[in-house]
Amino acid sequence: MRRILLSICLLSLSFIALAGTIDQIIPKPQSATILKGEMRIKGPAIKCDPAMDQMSIEVVKKFAGKLSLVSGYTSSVSTPVGLHSVVDGGSAKGIIFLKDSSLDKEAYRISIGEKAAIIRANDQNGFLYAVQTIMQLLPESIYGKKPSTSERWALPCCEISDSPRFAYRGMHLDSARHFWSVEQVKKYLDVMAYFKLNRFHWHLSDDQGWRIEIKSYPDLTRIGSFREGTMIGRSFSSNDNIRYGGHYTQEQIKDVVNYAARLGIEVVPEIDLPGHMLAALTAYPHLGCTGGPYATWTKWGVSDQVLCVGKESTFEFLEAVLGEVAELFPGRYVHIGGDECPKTEWEKCPDCQAKIAELGLADDEHYSAEQYLQSYVTRRMQDYLATKGKKIIGWDEILEGSIGEGATVMSWRGAVGAQKAASMGLDAILTPGSNCYFDYCQSEDTESEPVSFPATLLIEKVYALDPFEGIDEDKRHHIIGVQGNLWTEYIKTPEHLEYMLLPRLLALSEVQWCTAENRDYGRFTESLENHGYKILEKAGYNYRKNL
Repeated sequence: MRRILLSICLLSLSFIALAGTIDQIIPKPQSATILKGEMRIKGPAIKCDPAMDQMSIEVVKKFAGKLSLVSGYTSSVSTPVGLHSVVDGGSAKGIIFLKDSSLDKEAYRISIGEKAAIIRANDQNGFLYAVQTIMQLLPESIYGKKPSTSERWALPCCEISDSPRFAYRGMHLDSARHFWSVEQVKKYLDVMAYFKLNRFHWHLSDDQGWRIEIKSYPDLTRIGSFREGTMIGRSFSSNDNIRYGGHYTQEQIKDVVNYAARLGIEVVPEIDLPGHMLAALTAYPHLGCTGGPYATWTKWGVSDQVLCVGKESTFEFLEAVLGEVAELFPGRYVHIGGDECPKTEWEKCPDCQAKIAELGLADDEHYSAEQYLQSYVTRRMQDYLATKGKKIIGWDEILEGSIGEGATVMSWRGAVGAQKAASMGLDAILTPGSNCYFDYCQSEDTESEPVSFPATLLIEKVYALDPFEGIDEDKRHHIIGVQGNLWTEYIKTPEHLEYMLLPRLLALSEVQWCTAENRDYGRFTESLENHGYKILEKAGYNYRKNL
């Protein structure tokens, strides 16, 4: 009798453990139900529906390779015909991936029984996210790089139906202030993919360095990618006098874009204009209002030296640059910045004032003539990029003056920009500094943290973001997503970069993916402690280890 009771208790404990595992998935699925039992993984036959596209099949093959490596059991992938009939007939075995045209983009369903796991999706990203969920149901060793044959390789029997809350789930990386190798960028993309983010906003130019090869203007990288030193810590009067630079060739850009595509991530390049252009002016002084001399900045902040937009040669430059950028990045968006553009030089520049007169611009009760001049630049670049099949994103300053129909606003100065954009019928992405700036310290005691921007963003503040705050219900469809930003003025090493990113990225992923009703900070922190940290550890990331 005691043996029977012991067996029942052990079975109950096993069931509880599996139930805990499914509740620890980050981001939490919209619907997940634990069932009794488990499916043991011993080199399962993995079958793909022949109707799946090649990129989706490659997703499965990559998963099979990873599973074979860490479990010690070889998992083969085949594409036999008639899989739907086998599943419908109830005789399925192994892991089966089926194309399901009834599902929305990026949605997926998982049904795991003791003999078979059936995964359904309609596109590459749906299959990617299903695989990421399955990986989180397996031992965390699946994220490692060596065999772990002592683990219990099993999947809990369960039913999962899942889809994202927002279409745009982004993370930003500043490669201008400090330059990151292709390998580090790929590692950044990997952790984004683990937690189902799908947009990589790549900041490639600024006052402190130009990072992307432009063949029609080679001095952008030959000269503009270098600065003669960097300020030390937070001392704006200091300089370490160490020449600093680096850039990505166009072939490297293509490599990163292709790598991201295999992870279901669209790369959104940013060329910040017409401000934050001191590195470009250093390479081509004739593009400025004064003609120079200019020098790529060795300190942080906002330079008064901006592009002269009264000269037609400036627009020739911008169109050449953005034309090459559009060719390199196949995604739908190009980010044109538009933030922090001082107008002091425009106010004194004869060419800019002549352009203001030509366009008939004037101060009014809302904005200055110079603000309307920047709107002219924004609209002109928007029209040009439209000829390349692209839409623009701009920081919320593009709302100052007038704005072209179809522009997308990235709201960083709080949520006001998103609220205004939505009220005007424009799409918006939430990235307020109060909740989404990952260059801020992770503790109220900023001196105890690595040198960073002297402000604080606790992980609970990331999690607390309400993307629909202040948005009328009939305008909420214009809020297309949420993004975290990681500016790198104070971040010099990959270890520091990962520390600032993690684990706040995991909190952001739930804001982006989960409905408000499906989010619970207590559950999230428990999942992070018991599961999320282990994923990061096995995958080889540095991260802040306590909340």
